Amino acid sequence: MDCEGLSKSDCPLGRGIARVGDGWSMLVLRDVARGVHRFDALQKGLGIAPNILTRRLVALVEDGLLERRRYSERPPRHDYVLTAMGRDYLPVLHALGAWGARHFGDETIVRLVAADGHVVEPVVIDAVTGTPLAEMDLTVTAAAP
Repeated sequence: MDCEGLSKSDCPLGRGIARVGDGWSMLVLRDVARGVHRFDALQKGLGIAPNILTRRLVALVEDGLLERRRYSERPPRHDYVLTAMGRDYLPVLHALGAWGARHFGDETIVRLVAADGHVVEPVVIDAVTGTPLAEMDLTVTAAAP
């Protein structure tokens, strides 16, 4: 996949995929959002090879979704936390998770739960009309100059 080309294309989906389109990046963002902030904990929890995790973390920091914060000088160690851009990505992960639960889940699958205890059923809507996008007939057009 030509991530460099996608990141500069006129397609916002391509631009987004170039930054977080691989599964490891999405799972890293999920775990950081759930409070897993340290390299060792991310590596162990995900079962990801250290070199792959390093590349994903570097890319997510460079692209502005994560911030690296030093918590130890000797040896140098860092926490990874979501930036505002990273927090803006969470609804995308929640929508993908809801789709996965709806089509591939069963009673044992985890669910998204609000602070008041109710199970959340994410849906993507049009902010102007409140209509779920899945119910709309949509097309993609070029942006106005």
